[in-house]
Amino acid sequence: MKAAVIKQGKHWLGVDTGGTFTDFVYFDGSQIRIHKVLSTPHAPEQAILQGIEEMQLSTDKLHVIHGSTVATNAVLENKGVKTVYIANRGFRDVLSIGRQARRELYNLMPEPRPSLIPQSQCLEVNTRRSASGEILQPLHEEDLESLLHSVRKLKPDAMAINLLFSFLSDKEESEIKSYIQQELPELFICCSHEVLSEYGEYERGMATALNAYVGPLMQGYLQRLGQALKKQKNTSDSSRIRNEPALSILQSSGGTIDATQAGKHAVSLLLSGPAGGLKGAQYIGGLAGEQRLLSFDMGGTSTDVALLDGKIRLTSEGAIGDYPVAVPMVDMHTIGAGGGSIAYVDDGGLLNVGPESAGASPGPACYGQGGLLPTVTDANLLLGRLRVDGFLGNEMQLDINAAKQAMQSIADKLELSIEETALGVISIANEHMVRALRTISVQRGHDPEDFSLTCFGGAGGLHVCALAEALQMKRALVPVHGGVLSALGMLVSSPSRELSQSVIRLLPDIKQSDINHMFALLEKQAVEEMQAELDSAEQASMQYSLDMRYHGQSFTLNLSFENNQQQSIAEIEKQFHLLHNKTYGHKMDMPVELVNVRLSIRGETPPFNLPEVAERKPAEPDGYASCYGKGNPVAIYNREELCSEQIITGPALILEKVSTTWIEQGWQCRVDSVGNLLLAK
Repeated sequence: MKAAVIKQGKHWLGVDTGGTFTDFVYFDGSQIRIHKVLSTPHAPEQAILQGIEEMQLSTDKLHVIHGSTVATNAVLENKGVKTVYIANRGFRDVLSIGRQARRELYNLMPEPRPSLIPQSQCLEVNTRRSASGEILQPLHEEDLESLLHSVRKLKPDAMAINLLFSFLSDKEESEIKSYIQQELPELFICCSHEVLSEYGEYERGMATALNAYVGPLMQGYLQRLGQALKKQKNTSDSSRIRNEPALSILQSSGGTIDATQAGKHAVSLLLSGPAGGLKGAQYIGGLAGEQRLLSFDMGGTSTDVALLDGKIRLTSEGAIGDYPVAVPMVDMHTIGAGGGSIAYVDDGGLLNVGPESAGASPGPACYGQGGLLPTVTDANLLLGRLRVDGFLGNEMQLDINAAKQAMQSIADKLELSIEETALGVISIANEHMVRALRTISVQRGHDPEDFSLTCFGGAGGLHVCALAEALQMKRALVPVHGGVLSALGMLVSSPSRELSQSVIRLLPDIKQSDINHMFALLEKQAVEEMQAELDSAEQASMQYSLDMRYHGQSFTLNLSFENNQQQSIAEIEKQFHLLHNKTYGHKMDMPVELVNVRLSIRGETPPFNLPEVAERKPAEPDGYASCYGKGNPVAIYNREELCSEQIITGPALILEKVSTTWIEQGWQCRVDSVGNLLLAK
C-alpha cells in the first residue's frame, strides 16, 4: 500500500531530552539548524522551551517531535503514581512472583526485590474465564461494589486491570473499567486487553501496571509542554493569526504517536529517546551506503548499543530496570558508561568507571558547575582530545584546572600521573562499551567485521576508533550531526502503531479466513487510533506477521505474512519450518502452533533531506593540539569547513558544535557528499 499523508505544519523540530543535554534539530523544508542546552531533569519542558527561545523559533505551524525520558526515569527511579492492580481471585501475587527467574543463580538466600505495586495495593475480583474463553464465574454487581469500596479506601491515582485470558474476551475488564470510571472519573484506568492483548498473565500484567504507573505523569507532562508551546512567544509578526503547534512523541518502536494519545500508551514510550538514535543511524547509513551497522549512542549518562542489519530490530522481550516490557521496542542493550560516568578507586585499589554519572548537574568537573568527581569527559579533556575553548561551538568554556584537581584525587591513590590516570579511565570506559557491543553481535552469531561501527551522541566520536580496533572492525561511520542524531532521528520517523492479538491454536485447526478476520480487526483498531495522524486510512502502509512455534515450545519466531497474497496454511507452515532451520540449524517433525498475529501500520515520514556539502577547497587545519602520547602536534579541523571527498589521516581532531571526533593513528577519514565521516583502517 502507499504511505499515508500525515497532517503536518511547514516546519519541524526534533527534540531529544537526555540525561545531560537536550538536543534540537530544526528543519524548515530546506535548511537544518541544530542546538543543545543543558537538560532540566526536574522539569524537562523548561529545557525545551529554553532551546526554542534561544533558537528564536516561531511556534506557528511548528511540529515538535519529541523523544521523552519522563516515563523511563519514573520507572527507573520508582517515582510513578500510586497505582492499584486488579486481578482475578487468587492471582493478586502475579506481579511479585513473576517468572521466578533468579539474578544470582547460586545464591540460596537472595534479597527480595520490591514489586512495582505493593501487595496492599493489589486487589482481587471474583470473576473467571477458562483457557478457552468460557465464563466460569460471572461478574456480579456486588463484586463491583466491593471493589469500588476497596479502591476508595486506597485513594490511588491510577488503576491497572489484568484478568486471566482477557485476550480472548475483554468483557469483564471493560465492565470493571466502566463501573469504576463512572464513580471515580478522575482516576487513570487502563485494561490489559488495551495495552497488550497477548497471552502470559505476568508479562501482560506488568505492561499494564507500568502503563498505569507512569501514564498520569506522562499525560501531565505533555499537557504542560503543549500548553507552554502555545504560549511560547512568537518571534515573527505577532499581529497575524497564529497556527497552533503540533506535538508528537516517539515511541519505543521507532514510530511517532500524537501527544493527545501518548499518555494512554505510556508503556510504549520507555525507550523513546534511544529509538530516535536508531532511526537517525538507519537514515544516515542509507545515505552512506552502509546497511549493516553496529551502533553505539554515547551520551552523558549511558551508552546504548544496537545492531541494524538492513532494518531496526524490534523485540517484545525487552526490559526497563528489573521489569520486563513485552510491548514492541527497539532491540538494544544499555550500559552505564557515558561522558559523565564517574571514575573512582575501589576498596581493593582498582580503578573503576561508572555506572554512577555526574549527570547534567553538577556535571563533569570541567563544566565548572561545582562537580568535584573525575569523569570520562574530564579524562578526554586532560588527554587533549577535547578543547578548552572549542566546546559546544565555543559557547561553553571548559575548566581544565577543575578537571586536573578532580583527576588528581584518584591519581594519587593509584600512584600515577594525571595523564596516565586519564588514559586508564578512557581504557576502562572503552572496555565497558566493547563488552556491550559484543553482547549484541558476537553472542548472537554476528561477526563485527561484517558491519560498520556507527557512533553518535555527544561523546561517541571520541571513542569510535578505539572501539572499532578492539572489535577488529575495519570501517566506521561518524554521522553528520552525530551529536544530535537522536533528535535528527525524530524527523525521519513516521507515525505508527504496533498491534497484536494472541491466538494460540494449531495451524491445522485454523482457516485462512480466520487469520484474515483477525488482521481485519487489528486494521480497524489501528486506523481508529491514528485518525488524527492520517489523512486517508486507505493509503496507510501496513505490514503483517505471525508469531509461531512448535507445539510445546515456549518461545516463538516471527514470520512475515503477505496478507494481500492470501498465503495458504500449508505455505505458512512450510515457511516456518524454513525459518526455524535457518535460525536454529534444524527443523522438527512436530505440529506448528500460531501464537500471535501482529500488525504494523505506518504513515508518511516528514519531508526531511540533508543538504549536500557546499563545493569548496579542502580545508586546512585550524590549528594544532598537544595530545598525550602523540609525539607531534595533532591537526585540528573544523567539520563545517570540510569539503566533499576530503581525506584526513589520523591522528587528528575534528571539531563541531555538538561533538568532537578523535581519529586515531592508523585510521583515515573520507568526507562524503552530505558531510558524514567515513573511517577506514
